[in-house]
Amino acid sequence: MAPLVYVCARPQQGAAAAEYESFRLAMHLDEGDLQRWDLVRDPWPADAAVRWRGAVVGGSPFNVTDPESAKTAAQRRLEADLARLAEAAAAGETAALFTCYGIGVATRTLGGEVTRAYPEDTGPTVVNLTDEARRDGLFGALAPTFSALTAHKEGTGRMPEGAVLLATNEACPVQAYRLGDTLYATQFHPEPTGRAFTERMAVYRDDGYFAAHDYDRIAGLVLAATLTEPMRILRAFSQTF
Repeated sequence: MAPLVYVCARPQQGAAAAEYESFRLAMHLDEGDLQRWDLVRDPWPADAAVRWRGAVVGGSPFNVTDPESAKTAAQRRLEADLARLAEAAAAGETAALFTCYGIGVATRTLGGEVTRAYPEDTGPTVVNLTDEARRDGLFGALAPTFSALTAHKEGTGRMPEGAVLLATNEACPVQAYRLGDTLYATQFHPEPTGRAFTERMAVYRDDGYFAAHDYDRIAGLVLAATLTEPMRILRAFSQTF
């Protein structure tokens, strides 16, 4: 069986390495079963569907809604590559789970709308499953309401046509959706433990996600949160695809 792959969209290599490890541990996979591809530095390979049976896409300090004129060549190329992955997953040619920044790329690529109207502060948020989620193979076994970690400046204003809403909350109505049988997307981060998330916060403390002087308070909230359910999504993904 071909392995899965973690797709890195983070320029900061230390944060990317830690994110990969969080995905790997949450999915209960060894390094051979969850490989790594640094999309910031290396274009998406043409034979991706042969190399890997599916992909999980991490977060990024990039934003889909940044003006095109302000995006670097690396970001524009990365988004074009992620768009190809989203199209392949939507067509059932591979399986993919897009998270945080990745949901924005998938949404825009497949005809939805990404907007700055639904940012969420860094830290834990309460997520509610929809009725459709209870019948879903990845989300169906989760608690109907659970805590997850967020830190984003944009969100999905309108899902792609045919997408099924799986999770929501008041601050950001589209927290997760499925399109077809093999494309999943979450606005929240399903992979990190509280400790791993606080370490990521330290990397991005001056990037405008939160006031730098507020780090200790937010880190305390993160470390106190119960984060069992989001990781179960990743475990189910690794067992299903």
